[in-house]
Amino acid sequence: MTDFHDILFPLDIAIKSAGGPERRTEIVAFGSGREARNARWAHSRRRYDAGYGIKTLAALQSVVAFFEERRGRLYGFRWRDQLDHASGAPGQAVSPLDQGLGIGDGVIATFQLVKNYGSGFAPYARPIAKPVADSVRVAVGGQEVAASAFSCDAATGIVHFASGHVPAAGAAITAGFSFDVPVRFDTDYLEVDLSAFAAGAIPKIPLVEIRP
Repeated sequence: MTDFHDILFPLDIAIKSAGGPERRTEIVAFGSGREARNARWAHSRRRYDAGYGIKTLAALQSVVAFFEERRGRLYGFRWRDQLDHASGAPGQAVSPLDQGLGIGDGVIATFQLVKNYGSGFAPYARPIAKPVADSVRVAVGGQEVAASAFSCDAATGIVHFASGHVPAAGAAITAGFSFDVPVRFDTDYLEVDLSAFAAGAIPKIPLVEIRP
């Protein structure tokens, strides 16, 4: 992703912002009153508004500078979603047993980090492309492996096992990690009204998730 700057949006602003996942569903209504529903997107896409996190003039100035360096919508960057930024349950420490990545066959050495949502009806596996550097822990067959046995690309979320450590056939590969969301500004224009800001108005600063 050449149009991506590997930098984190100011965390003190992100933790007070708003946003969440978006789906695109096509609904066809029939004359009988019944309907057919089709998912247009295989994966959800997250949207955020960073404006809710800006409470001071200094914070506003820092976001303007960040916006200018990203050239508006041109370059993506990392965003820390405070609702969903780790592999485990909220408030729990990262464990190498948090998320299933696949089953070994004795040959395949690379596995994509994913986070699974739900378990009963139609679990959703979300690819994780921007893990936090050095946060990834991996287990094979329920036993954590040493950091020297694998590497994880922080730009793609791909785990690669070193020679001599490829998971054996039938061995379950699991991982735990912290991660960021790749996003970009969803506008090329930031309207800053200082008189309104002084009166308590919240500036609108939309962000949208981008695909690696």
